[in-house]
Amino acid sequence: MENNIEHNGATHSSHGSNGRMARGGDLKLSPIDGTLFAPYTGNHVAASCDRMAVLIDGANLFYSASYLGIEVDYVRLLNALVGKRQLLRSYFYTGVDPKNEKQRGFLLWLNRNGYRVISKDLAQVADGSRRANLHVEMAVDMLRLADSCDTITLLSGDGHLTYAVDALSYRGVRVELVSLQSMTSDTLIDLADHYTDLAELQEYICKLS
Repeated sequence: MENNIEHNGATHSSHGSNGRMARGGDLKLSPIDGTLFAPYTGNHVAASCDRMAVLIDGANLFYSASYLGIEVDYVRLLNALVGKRQLLRSYFYTGVDPKNEKQRGFLLWLNRNGYRVISKDLAQVADGSRRANLHVEMAVDMLRLADSCDTITLLSGDGHLTYAVDALSYRGVRVELVSLQSMTSDTLIDLADHYTDLAELQEYICKLS
């Protein structure tokens, strides 16, 4: 994963979001596994023996959301990805600018709302841009989680992760891939047990006005 963006905090929503998914306490079907999940609050309808972890490539999600013209509600995002299953961990990987106060506030918000943030300082490269590669960290965490999870949901399109995804399949871990197809490695899609185009999830993960 090459991360050369600086989150400015504008893409996360406040605690009070209460759009269509939450209205009247309605239950919805998870777009990923087809099971019932509770609205917005994150309280799942039923316990499940399916233990899972979610790993999010922050740069990939940022660019995908920009392409789709949406602002991501990160609580709704987890709700849509997890369904009724047991979430063990959710990780968010991103490059950071230590001088960016808004980004620092955004990452603090994520930490307090169900995510573990894995970050690396942005470094200037030969072309003048600033980047932070975190695909190694993502791959290592995927393999570390293999013995604890039945399913790993990966929100990324980075082809550098194909070997790790293949290794997970040999260890009997189901891999669900979520990403914008135009920004995703074809090999990564082929290796995943289930693929969902992020464009299909817009109504479930966008910030509600």
